Amino acid sequence: MLTGSPSRILENLTTSVLTFDAELRLTSINPAGEMLFEVSAKKIVGQKLNELLPQSRRMVKTLHQTLESRHPFTVRGVRLRLPMERTITVDCIVTPLADGGPETALLVELSQVDRLMRLARDENIIDRQAANRAVMRGLAHEIKNPLGGLRGAAQLLERELPNKSLKEYTRIIIHEADRLRNLVDRMMGPHQPLKKKPVNLHEILEHVRKLMLVEVPVGLTLERQYDPSLPEFEGEPEQLIQAVLNIVRNSAEAIQYQGVIRLRTRIERSFTIGQKRHRLVLRADIEDNGPGIPEEIREHIFYPMVTAKPGGTGLGLSIAQDIVAKHGGLIECDSRPGLTVFSIYLPLENGHG
Repeated sequence: MLTGSPSRILENLTTSVLTFDAELRLTSINPAGEMLFEVSAKKIVGQKLNELLPQSRRMVKTLHQTLESRHPFTVRGVRLRLPMERTITVDCIVTPLADGGPETALLVELSQVDRLMRLARDENIIDRQAANRAVMRGLAHEIKNPLGGLRGAAQLLERELPNKSLKEYTRIIIHEADRLRNLVDRMMGPHQPLKKKPVNLHEILEHVRKLMLVEVPVGLTLERQYDPSLPEFEGEPEQLIQAVLNIVRNSAEAIQYQGVIRLRTRIERSFTIGQKRHRLVLRADIEDNGPGIPEEIREHIFYPMVTAKPGGTGLGLSIAQDIVAKHGGLIECDSRPGLTVFSIYLPLENGHG
């Protein structure tokens, strides 16, 4: 690994920096590079380039040519196929080091373009979520006021009616007014302030996992791939359980309660949520192999009342996003036929709530 003062600089870069020796063996990689390849430096330092990128032969060939010609090159929008069937788009700068010698011959900088697109998308999600909450607060006020008057009038009318059979109609009015009020409250999501305390993300996920296995005892499997090094963070356990439960139930419905849902956790370093960069962020992935989210609603799934399910209210994901946002985090979704992943990001140092 790199040492000394340059090491501290590289550790804080969001650009992935890799160095290779004259035989194109990886000699060092910074934390952003570890995050890009989703593997620790200890596991890949010493690997040859063709082992590191076995399915990106064009990139391997280009780096060999650069090493021989000693001419730097820059290329944008390169598609890299990484292990675990991941494909990313990067801008790549390759610099032969004049005094590199056998130990360090090439410096490779990779900037993930997908990440910049994600940041723009995340900002859009956060802005829309804030605008949505403001509209919903105003709408809730406008609906609840007449509902309260309607309910009160029905109660007064019920006392004056002599016929018991007629009172059944007033009870229906009162019941439906209460149902509408509860629906509006659910659309608004949890409104009580967060009661934060140290929380273990795995305990949240395990609680939801057990709940789902009780609800669906046959046919559904929930696999776990947890990072045991995850630290505790400040959060509200009950609300976070509700957020995760909403997503897992959504996934279970997508696969019709038959099949596998995978729960994964990891740490993301130097991760940006909205306009704030966090040194460390907890990430929980909820993955299913269902049919995917229809393209026409994919960009709007965190809005209330947006759903592809017949008879669904579309409130579950909206409430989950709102809860995570109160913790300073964000939920993202990547979906295509056969694979849908909801990713929950929770910063370790948040001042929200």
